[in-house]
Formats: sequence, structure tokens, C-alpha cells
Amino acid sequence: SAPYGLRPINLIGGQVFAGSTRQMFIASGEGTSIFYGDVVKLVAGGTIRKDVGTDAATPVGVFLGCSYTSPSTNQKIFAQYWPASTVAADATGYVSDDPDTLFKVAIVSGTTTITGKTIAVIGSNAVLVQNAGSTTTGDSAVGIIAPDATTSTFPIRIVDVVAETTNASGSYTEVIVKWNQGMHMYLNPTGI
Repeated sequence: SAPYGLRPINLIGGQVFAGSTRQMFIASGEGTSIFYGDVVKLVAGGTIRKDVGTDAATPVGVFLGCSYTSPSTNQKIFAQYWPASTVAADATGYVSDDPDTLFKVAIVSGTTTITGKTIAVIGSNAVLVQNAGSTTTGDSAVGIIAPDATTSTFPIRIVDVVAETTNASGSYTEVIVKWNQGMHMYLNPTGI
């Protein structure tokens, strides 16, 4: 009924998928909340930040939670999302960073309204829709708009539909996607 970010489900080409993550640093005081399923990028200084790009993004992966020492209790916290402006020198995010990862994601019409596409959408490129996540659940609300485009700079490539999400008109509300060629930080020759 609503977008939930990108959820890793497999690797392209039948590779073995173990659901592995990499721990990446979050800068103490990072001013933008990062939610489970948000796209993150690597920034100068070696830390991650939410990638707010829509038709252009430079992802290093998808955020799957974090840990940090609470500034108010001095206790180690394991959380679904990073609260903006938290001061914690030991903050790390858990990131699905394999460039070959396949993700399940909802198709939206422009904000959080779910819409559908036919199987003709397979093979096209898509853009991200950056909705605000939920501080109650910690989940992202990022979705994609699938304009059935061939634009090579769009960050997302649609590789399949999620069959169980077909509606009465024969459209699918969720798709399987991967990073478009050269968009992922590890495959982009320019670096940070």
C-alpha cells in the first residue's frame, strides 16, 4: 500500500546470495536521517550519506540499519534507521553494497501513491522517488517512477516484475531492479 525503499533479494545471473552487508562509517552529527531501504552514497571523508538523487545518483548501496553509542545513555544502540544529527563517534551503517544485487521496489506515480506497469517495463531505466521515511518503523519510503525510458543516466534498470503484485488490469506494482551500468560507486571510474 506504500513504498518501502529497496530490499535486497538476490544477485544477478544466479550468483550465490548470502545477504551480506558491509559496515560503513556514518559521520557524527550527520544531518540527514537514513532509513532502512534508502539509497546511500560514499562521500569525501569515507562516510556514507543518504543519496537524494532521483534521475542521477551515485549509490554505494542500500542502507539496512546501523549501530552507534547513544549520546544520552552511553549504551550501544542497534537501530533500523539513523536519526538525523545524532552525535556518535562510532556510528556505522550496514549497507548492501554488492553492485550485482537485485532489489525489490514499489512503483509510484510521483510521491507515495502506488501505481502499476505492464511487463513491457522490463529492460527499461527508472528514476528514484525520494519520499521521507518513517521514524516509527524506521523504514524508507523510496520508490521508483518507471517511465519506460532508455535514458542511460537513470540510476535504476528494471530486470523483472514481481508476479504476485499483478492487479486486475494486468499491471504490476512491484519490480526487481539493479543499478544501471556505471552508476554504482564501485563501477564508476570517476570516484568521489
